[in-house]
Amino acid sequence: MKRQWLRLFAVSTFGILCFSSLSCKETQQNTKVKAATISFKKEGELQIKKAITDSVITTLDIEIADDDYSTQTGLMYRKRMENNQGMLFIFPDSDYRSFYMKNTEISLDIIYISEDKHIVSIQKNAKPMDETSLPSEAPAKFVLEVNAGLSETWNLEKGDTIEFTSN
Repeated sequence: MKRQWLRLFAVSTFGILCFSSLSCKETQQNTKVKAATISFKKEGELQIKKAITDSVITTLDIEIADDDYSTQTGLMYRKRMENNQGMLFIFPDSDYRSFYMKNTEISLDIIYISEDKHIVSIQKNAKPMDETSLPSEAPAKFVLEVNAGLSETWNLEKGDTIEFTSN
């Protein structure tokens, strides 16, 4: 009799524990993840000039990427950028560079610029989210990213120059 009682008590206790754990699972909260919006932060101004005439083609507000984190993330996860804005990557040395559009949601023109601030090549209309390598044609110390189509609108050419100031 004592043995049956212990068995009944153990089975009952197990059943209560199982029922209570199932009830807890059913009351889990429905949580939603909110995506943070990354906004443009003006850190300087940049002028692009025509090589032949030295006349100003355009002036841009720039965000500067000059450390490991900012050069690796660049314009990733951005929803938009104004036409008077750009991101200037500044590297410690001049070398052949290659960019790609992983996690980049806006189409861009990628402008490679030499140490003496002359445009050495342009990758036009880089496709959003595309991981294809987009290399420079010559060593570059600076890379400027602007909205796709602007290099065409401005009629940029190899040899055109930049000047910039940072805050």
